[in-house]
Amino acid sequence: MNRRALVLAGLIAFGPAASAFAMDMKLLVTNDPLATWRTVTYPGGKTSAFTIGLGSAAFRHPGDPANVIYVASDRGPNFTCGDAKTIMGEASQALCTDVKGARFYPTPDYTPSIYRLELDPASGTFAVKDVISLKTASGRAITGLLNPQSVAKTDQGLDAQGNKLAYDPNTVDAEGLVKLSDGSFWMGEEMGPSVLHVAPDGRIVKRIVPADAVADYKDADTEIVGGLPAILSKRQANRGIESMAVSPDEKFLYFILQNPLANPDAKAYAQAKNTRLFKMERDSARLVGEYVYQLDDPQSFALDPSDKQNAPRISEMAAIGPDRLLVLERTDATTKLHEVSLAGATNILSSKWDDAATSPSLELSNDLAGTGVTPLAKTLRFDTARDFPEAPVKLEGIAFLGDGTMALINDNDFGITGDATKVLLVGGAVKADTAVYTD
Repeated sequence: MNRRALVLAGLIAFGPAASAFAMDMKLLVTNDPLATWRTVTYPGGKTSAFTIGLGSAAFRHPGDPANVIYVASDRGPNFTCGDAKTIMGEASQALCTDVKGARFYPTPDYTPSIYRLELDPASGTFAVKDVISLKTASGRAITGLLNPQSVAKTDQGLDAQGNKLAYDPNTVDAEGLVKLSDGSFWMGEEMGPSVLHVAPDGRIVKRIVPADAVADYKDADTEIVGGLPAILSKRQANRGIESMAVSPDEKFLYFILQNPLANPDAKAYAQAKNTRLFKMERDSARLVGEYVYQLDDPQSFALDPSDKQNAPRISEMAAIGPDRLLVLERTDATTKLHEVSLAGATNILSSKWDDAATSPSLELSNDLAGTGVTPLAKTLRFDTARDFPEAPVKLEGIAFLGDGTMALINDNDFGITGDATKVLLVGGAVKADTAVYTD
């Protein structure tokens, strides 16, 4: 039995700490037809029946109905050549020949979207009530394919038949999500990486990218602003910005890199534990803070401990008070929620740590002693291994319902491996300021 199965069977215990938490937990599921997507047949005859990947992010505005949350989808079903043999069958391997960085997109026309969910705890279900498709500023539907990137590293998209897919400056890999009082949204975007301002109807009206990457988006149908430090172009592929949070007064946005940068190279990324959390003044879209968040020891994720420091990653963040944040740090099977406060941590914005010439880099400085940098202090509030090992894997969304109950939603990767989207309701784990969930 693997460690997760042993925990579920009660063969591994976590001692007295587990009894210190008085939490109420419930799982919600759905059979809503709007949560289904498409069945694809691959060369060789194998098929995949995809569902919508509803759980890449979640948010509820305090003015929304108490049981309604907004969620963001991923960019559509996608997987590497390494995974394609299992998913598509033997015929897929010939399609990858001589294609560097190949990644399959079996439904390349999928439009990343924001979905409104209505939760019904009494029946144990949720329903999809609305879909807001993401569009360019002039209203053209976008896809979740790849941008033309000359500074950051990128992949080569292939369709289900192995045809190369064109790069497009308008595409986004939208992950993080918050909704404002005016009905607009801000989103974190993974592959750029970038930050998006989205109108209530889904039009992307502004995209904030690393300062050295503006030219890569010169043909985009939206306002492009080079407002992020150029060093963010050193993000490892698929490890950019997966989170977005907003202060209760809506004056500030917060986002964090999913993993440390590949700075100076991928070897540094693989062994680094220092990732970067940013604070942005919303009205001006000007950064005002950058802080070091240190990822946990990969062995401490009890359902799937690992020796790889890049196994833990940040998939979501929520503001639970002024400069007070809840950070979702996870591996594939284990999810932890850490509370952090910006108070006491060093603001490294525009310092030498944002200069790629600095050696050793922040990513090569796991031990910050002597650097003058104080990282964010972390307090563990929830651990699925300890508190609810039955929780879905790949939890990636956090929202607070009208009574303060926390809703966590998983990214099921469009059902590629058969996982269903579920919402886990948790009461008693985290105390957020009342302004987070009520007007």
